[in-house]
Amino acid sequence: MNARIAFLSNQGEIGGGEVMLLALAEAARDLGHEVVVAAPEQPADVVEAAAAGGTEVVAVPGRDARSYARHLRAWARRSDADLLWCNGLRPAFATVGLAKRVVHLHQIPQGRTAVAARLARRGCRATVVPSHHVGERVPGSIVLENWVAPVATAREGERQALTLGYLGRLSPDKGVDVLVAAVRRLLADGRDVRLLVAGEARFVAPGAAARIHANIADLGERVDHRGWIDRATFFDAVNLAVFPSVWSEPFGLVAAEAMAARCPFVVSDAGALPEVVGTTYPFVARRGDAASLAETIGRALDAEWHDLVEDSYDRWQSQYSPEAGRTRLGALIDSLLTKETAT
Repeated sequence: MNARIAFLSNQGEIGGGEVMLLALAEAARDLGHEVVVAAPEQPADVVEAAAAGGTEVVAVPGRDARSYARHLRAWARRSDADLLWCNGLRPAFATVGLAKRVVHLHQIPQGRTAVAARLARRGCRATVVPSHHVGERVPGSIVLENWVAPVATAREGERQALTLGYLGRLSPDKGVDVLVAAVRRLLADGRDVRLLVAGEARFVAPGAAARIHANIADLGERVDHRGWIDRATFFDAVNLAVFPSVWSEPFGLVAAEAMAARCPFVVSDAGALPEVVGTTYPFVARRGDAASLAETIGRALDAEWHDLVEDSYDRWQSQYSPEAGRTRLGALIDSLLTKETAT
């Protein structure tokens, strides 16, 4: 059953949720649906990325978040879409009361957002979340696991010995300070390691960003801070990727990307990360614990990885590849198109 599906963006800048919006739109097109992406006129990152991928776009005006929400609601009221896929709390709240809505939450609603989420979900056909970890905390939701594209690397090539790597936003909740402290412990124990940091402090308060940058810089010649680089370059450059989140991760796209790249990696036990990597994965540190992270990294550096990276790659292919995601999305869309509106 083919349909017209409008994907409504939470914001104009591209974060994790917007990465998935673009993936959802592409997958829906591949399934034969007619797709349009509605996103802010400014910043235009989502609009430009969707258009570059060949998706029909609507640039919604708005000087600020409130103005964008008002214009988005007006556009949605006129839309002839069979489904209004609200990718985040802002479009979901903006379109309360409209029919044919799907509310896709990429984080666990807490505090004020929990109240807003309850209101935003009223009358929607479904609430979609990215992991069972989130699903257990959002009653009545449907789990649609995220997925990531293949990562073409040349990991058989030579890399600098014992290079650890971090890829992602430089923020306290991502555990960057914990990683720096773990690297200091490894150096104190005589480990000849270096740290490649790939990321910037986007969406981070200035004070917290300054503290993290200073903490990274204190590693001196042992750190290479490059800012944002593409995934393949990052995974080719490191021996071991480390993702030490301390907040309740709703999914863990970077861990899935490491699996796709056949790159050895360590994660923390934060949120859905253990769910993504699998319950038997051996290199999971306690969140927020620099000693545990240093010990886990040390074991990982000494490990034989061939079978484990192949197992992780197989898990990515079966669970988190675009093919797997497209199959799940297709089944969900088919069920939503025939589902009665529910409160």
